[in-house]
Amino acid sequence: MIMAIRQRHLLLVLLLAPLLLVTLFPVLLPSALADPPGAGITYNLTETPTSASAGASTTAGGSFTTLVLNATTQTPKWKAFVGNVTGSFSLRDASNVSIYAWGDAFTGGEVYASRDASPDWSGLLCANAAAMSGEENYLNMTPGAADNITATFNESVHREFYAGTTHFAQNVCPAIATYVGGVEQTNGVNNVFQEVLLRDSTDSLIWTALIDPDTLGYNNRAFDFQMIVAEDQYSDTGNTYYFWLELS
Repeated sequence: MIMAIRQRHLLLVLLLAPLLLVTLFPVLLPSALADPPGAGITYNLTETPTSASAGASTTAGGSFTTLVLNATTQTPKWKAFVGNVTGSFSLRDASNVSIYAWGDAFTGGEVYASRDASPDWSGLLCANAAAMSGEENYLNMTPGAADNITATFNESVHREFYAGTTHFAQNVCPAIATYVGGVEQTNGVNNVFQEVLLRDSTDSLIWTALIDPDTLGYNNRAFDFQMIVAEDQYSDTGNTYYFWLELS
């Protein structure tokens, strides 16, 4: 009799074990932590500069005038994104139901942008010459131009950071630091508003802005991130970029 009860209990455990495993597996799955969540856009204002007035010169016939002309041309090969981020840390199940959350506790992180809607986050690497050249070709950028991707991201000065579970030591990837107060920053590993160029396993470029919460930016207003991304100057509509946000 006792042996029969024990056998029934063992059978019940064996029957329930797969159910328990299926229930617990989403909580225990470590790879879910590797992919940053897509970022929702709650505010979007796009602007371009007003063209400067034309200079003029009035001279008499028979005169000879030497002019030094100056103009700042808005590049059609790049576009910029700046802004602030909001978010929280939470502990959720596979249905995105939270058991606990920590609101607005982040001190850093990354904003990612890519033309690829679904990059391979499992094997991020520093962008290399082949990936940058391939993107230049796709966006109709002239090889060797002073404002192409290779010439812009021509240094590797940035701080240490994690992209998902991938660690990047300082000064290993192509990187820039965008301007503060309209002025170029002195090149240094501790600069604010750094942008690092990464790639995935298919050589899709991932533009990575390192977050500096509530920091004075290009126009002396406070932002959390600043970044520039490449664009096709011959496109009337421009390319779609997708955004992800990872807080730390």
